[in-house]
Amino acid sequence: SNLSSILNPNLIMKLVIASLLASSAAAFAPASQKISSSAVSMAFESELGVQPPLGLFDPLGLLEDADQERFDRLRYIEIKHGRICMLGFLGQIVTRYGIRLPGDINFSGTSFESIPNGWAA
Repeated sequence: SNLSSILNPNLIMKLVIASLLASSAAAFAPASQKISSSAVSMAFESELGVQPPLGLFDPLGLLEDADQERFDRLRYIEIKHGRICMLGFLGQIVTRYGIRLPGDINFSGTSFESIPNGWAA
C-alpha cells in the first residue's frame, strides 16, 4: 500500500515537472562573475545607456583600445543597423499583409506582385 502511493503516476508526473522547472530556472540564475576594473569600462562609464548591473556591455572587446571617436562611431553604426533591421521587419509585415509596390522590380518586367512572400520567395 505504501509502495503504490509512491508509484502513483500523478505524483511521478508532478515530480518530473517540478524537477524540469527547477533545472530550467537554474539556467537563468546569475553566475558568479569576477568584477574587473579596466580602463575601458572606466573610460565610458558616464555614457548614455551604461547602467547597472552590467555597466559598459562590451562582450567582444571592441572598445579595448578605443578612444571617444571610435566609441561614437560604433554607437552610430549600431543605431544605423538597428534602424535598418526595424525597417526590414516592417517591410516583412507589410508584404505579408498583402501590400506591394506598384510597377516592376527590374527592366525585364518582373512585377513586385509576382514575387511571393516569406519562405516562398
